Amino acid sequence: MFKVFITLGVVSLLGDIVYEGARSVSGAYLNFLTAPAIAAGLLAIGEVLSYLMRLLGGIIAQKTYSPRRFWSLIYIGYSVNLAIPLLALTDYWLIALILYFIERLGKGLRAPVRDVLLSEVSEGIGKGKGFGIHEVIDQLGAIAGPSILGILLAYHPDELGIGFKIGFSILGIPAILSMVAISYAYINYPNPRSVSLEKTSLTTKKLGRNYWVYLVGSTAAVTGLIYWGFISYYLQDLAKINIIHPSEIAFLYLIAMASDAIIAFPIGLLYDKYRSFSLLLTPITALFIPLSLFIHIERASLYFASILWGLSMGGVETVMRASVADIVDYSSRPIAYGIFSTAIGFSILVNGIVSSLLYQIGKINWIILMTLILEIQAIITYGVLIKLEKHRK
Repeated sequence: MFKVFITLGVVSLLGDIVYEGARSVSGAYLNFLTAPAIAAGLLAIGEVLSYLMRLLGGIIAQKTYSPRRFWSLIYIGYSVNLAIPLLALTDYWLIALILYFIERLGKGLRAPVRDVLLSEVSEGIGKGKGFGIHEVIDQLGAIAGPSILGILLAYHPDELGIGFKIGFSILGIPAILSMVAISYAYINYPNPRSVSLEKTSLTTKKLGRNYWVYLVGSTAAVTGLIYWGFISYYLQDLAKINIIHPSEIAFLYLIAMASDAIIAFPIGLLYDKYRSFSLLLTPITALFIPLSLFIHIERASLYFASILWGLSMGGVETVMRASVADIVDYSSRPIAYGIFSTAIGFSILVNGIVSSLLYQIGKINWIILMTLILEIQAIITYGVLIKLEKHRK
């Protein structure tokens, strides 16, 4: 089990090198290709497509009796990462946007199945700790990917197009290696426990009240968390007025991913001990991100905002995911992860579209207000969940 657990981490590491490298400069690249500001918000459509595919993947996983079909969702999902190297071949922002969408579809298809597998092979060490360790390994890739893009953009300061294209091409290597790692994991764990269970009808009745309260809080927290695609576009505007260098956009994302990696294991341990209390990390840190981005704009405040964004995402990718496995039983996990992922996807879309539109019409204060309202709502809702869990005990 532990061998498979580590291999799944390596698969995610390689995948993160690819898509986090491309994601770190997604808005900046669209800006470079002369896309309008709303294009940065449209990037969030890719997130929704991703999370809708997670729902589809969850439904398929819920209904399938075939281990091969179960694993094929992961194979197909990671093979779609090859859309990222194709970014090097286009100079038209709409095509680049479509390629980002294609990559997101693959991410969505593989995610619920991977999380189900991860919840099974991490039981021996604790789900919170397991998801935390996985996130640390995962984030090593999220650091490496932006580093590649940042170094190349710094090396080609007067020819950013060359830096972008070489960087996207290099990301094809880990995309291929991830397929090799998936094969190794499949050989060592060909029959997931979820596939061998008696299949149930696709119903939400077994999810329970706590799951829906948790989902409301998580949706509010992510809707208030400013979308990186928009942040990246905004940072490119700051680069145009020499507040930062264009290469720093990738490095700011690297800082965010490093912060995510640093918090992942401690917050996982906190979750194993205190459960829903650890969910408060995301809304509390997300509250201060727009203040750091838009008030008294300085290089230091931008780096602080990236740290906060990484801490917030660390909560989303560890304790939010681990909570699903503890709130619902084995038979309902695939569909529970699918619904959770879909809700999170629409939350990201709402933030991306609304933030970019407000920015385009110069209403930055409204972005700050939106974040404040939503994160306070998330904190209150998580407080209700904490009380419900105490009452259940």
